[in-house]
Amino acid sequence: MSEDAGALPVLVSEADAGNGKKVGILTLNKPKALNALDLAMAELMLDALQTFSARSDIACVLIDAEGEKAFCAGGDVVSMHQAMANNTNAIPAFLETFFTVEYTLDYTIRTFNKPVVIWGTGIVMGGGMGLMSGASHRIVTETSRLAMPEITIGLYPDVGGSYFLPRLPGKSGLFLGLTGASMNAGDARYLGLADHFVSSDKRQQLLEALCEHAWQDDSVDEQVAEVINSLSDSDAMPASVVKTHQSLIDEVCSHDSLPAIVEAINALDSADDKWLARAQKTLSAGSPITAHLVYQQCQRGAQMSLADCFRMELIMSCRCGEAGEFQEGVRALLIDKDNAPDWKYASVAEVPDGVIDTFFTSPWDDASHPLITLGE
Repeated sequence: MSEDAGALPVLVSEADAGNGKKVGILTLNKPKALNALDLAMAELMLDALQTFSARSDIACVLIDAEGEKAFCAGGDVVSMHQAMANNTNAIPAFLETFFTVEYTLDYTIRTFNKPVVIWGTGIVMGGGMGLMSGASHRIVTETSRLAMPEITIGLYPDVGGSYFLPRLPGKSGLFLGLTGASMNAGDARYLGLADHFVSSDKRQQLLEALCEHAWQDDSVDEQVAEVINSLSDSDAMPASVVKTHQSLIDEVCSHDSLPAIVEAINALDSADDKWLARAQKTLSAGSPITAHLVYQQCQRGAQMSLADCFRMELIMSCRCGEAGEFQEGVRALLIDKDNAPDWKYASVAEVPDGVIDTFFTSPWDDASHPLITLGE
């Protein structure tokens, strides 16, 4: 379907499957915007998932996207920038609403009562990682490019990053959050961020296979895995770059302070290593405040429940909306496009502890937190 002004940003449909079952389908439909997740899309997806959840005839849900370039390249930060520009030094109501709905959607996918299949081809970044990371059956292809590059815009790896980053192998979650480093399909499989590898030209075959399956009521997750594995071609999966660098990542990220970790990463010899050189460049050009938020979220989130991580992230994200760093980062990258953000501090060593503490100070009491009922 082509993208036009009258098209819904998420297409909700269903397909007949075996034994009287159906496959629920959600298709992100903003390919020109690389399917960046906006509030309307999140609301449509959440509403559809709640409907599918209550229906006994829905065997599983498939989430994919129009276009070949991206599953979802992030959140709609341009709209957030406008809201921040209109609400200086305050938490914009739009941001509170957006993040509340987005995190509720991400949590719903993670705790859904039916299998959720994600076709994660092309770019999967930021908000796309939030959608994909919590699905029960996450598919990557040879074109998949995953990343959490929020340090570039003065935000931080939200959408559940506080939960999944510290649970990745070794210190890889901290490194990926600090550097925004790109991951290929092999990396995603190695890190546990994806479950299956399928060639990108088999999307239609996947849908047909799900519809042709004679669904049984028991062991539905295993049935979905069998269908996907029948299409898998793991020999074509690229080698994991992160796995190659794992021992180096663990070494540099094991220092006992963030400034020491950043210094160690930047001191690595990357003359013949494009992936590492790009990671160093992103870290060096990124927000020092974000670096601290990544460090803190990995430490705190490692001991927290999924629901508590999302509650913490809503506090952090709303504080980012009033602090100015996020607004400046989006301005530099996507509004003025001068790629010259004026960060508040020149290095991580200069950021006072008290400044970071404010990002974890809730604007609500416990009873009025917008995500208070999450997990109940």
